[in-house]
Amino acid sequence: MTKDRHRPTLWLSRNIIYLGLVSMFTDLSTEMAYPIIPVFLKDVLKAQPLFIGLIEAIAESTASILKTFSGYFSDVLGKRKLFILIGYTLSAAVKPLLAFAAQAWHVLLVRFGDRFGKGIRTAPRDALIADSATENYFGRAYGFHRAMDTLGAFLGPLCAFIILAVWTNNYRLLFGLAFIPGLIAVLFIVTGVREIMPGVKKTFRFSFKNLSRQFKFFLLIMVIFTLGNSSDAFLILRARDVGVAAGTIPLLWLTFNLSYFLWSYPAGVISDRIGRVRTIFFGLLIFAIVYGSLAFNQNPFLVWILFIIYGLYYGFTEGNLRAYVADVISTDVRATAFGIYHTVVGITLLPANLLMGFLWQKFGFKIALLLGTTLSLVAGLLILILPRMQKNVAST
Repeated sequence: MTKDRHRPTLWLSRNIIYLGLVSMFTDLSTEMAYPIIPVFLKDVLKAQPLFIGLIEAIAESTASILKTFSGYFSDVLGKRKLFILIGYTLSAAVKPLLAFAAQAWHVLLVRFGDRFGKGIRTAPRDALIADSATENYFGRAYGFHRAMDTLGAFLGPLCAFIILAVWTNNYRLLFGLAFIPGLIAVLFIVTGVREIMPGVKKTFRFSFKNLSRQFKFFLLIMVIFTLGNSSDAFLILRARDVGVAAGTIPLLWLTFNLSYFLWSYPAGVISDRIGRVRTIFFGLLIFAIVYGSLAFNQNPFLVWILFIIYGLYYGFTEGNLRAYVADVISTDVRATAFGIYHTVVGITLLPANLLMGFLWQKFGFKIALLLGTTLSLVAGLLILILPRMQKNVAST
């Protein structure tokens, strides 16, 4: 394993390029299957909305606990690549098992395994991106990574659409073929990603008391927002209810991801210039508009427009939320802080998905979606307070 002990002088370093390729092929693999899973669950396995919400909640939230532990041990051991490799390998290995699912709980196990791998890799990967870029360009670095990730998310549904068109709605074949790009991603890790951190940090100690007030308040805001930000599987179900055909769902998801891809890097550049908070606030406002509109819309054509706008929300928030964490956390606890951030968001997804499924099934989609609108607006107003707080960086 090669180790570069010097920080890079440019934002587009070797690691950022290779980690971008890894995420691109992994998301190609994931997004070949993901937009079809809720349809597969509902139409083939006859699962109810509440159970679909339960699957997403357990898959995302339970495995998210690993993100703090993997981040912590990454900082302790002074290693990133090992955790990244294990996490991506596990996710690639379990995806094709969807092809053999005969019961809804089989899908739950596969989704859990996939997200388990994500829990291992995410915090060390996000920390390695910051380790591999200069501080003034964190927005660009994370924006580039999210753009590459989303390029894969664009190509995935395109491949799914072609496969389902050639082999009429053969969901199981689609799930099996999703293994190939996942394997390519693992090979890129082995051959291209380099370790940046120096050796073992035997004196490493971590305490929540060392986290800045700004970061703690940021986590609270993320909890509030995430309670209304349930799985996108529910938006796909809403699109189906409005009248979008099952065969065009991959194209709808492709359109969303194209929008996400096109905005990810420009949004990173914007945040480097005008600040993270303003950029993130705009993204949360877009989220509120999309959820509110989907609550009342009955026009299938407008669904496509709203999914394009929804990609704008992702572009302005996903990379910049990570860049904000890198801004306010010191290098020596960076992976741990990323782990805490991802764990807090992931655990909150458990009640968020259960709440969305319950409200949807008990009171209808309008109440469920309007909850997301309300909490997004509250989070947006709270995040504007962050620049007024004293910026105390965490230290060991």
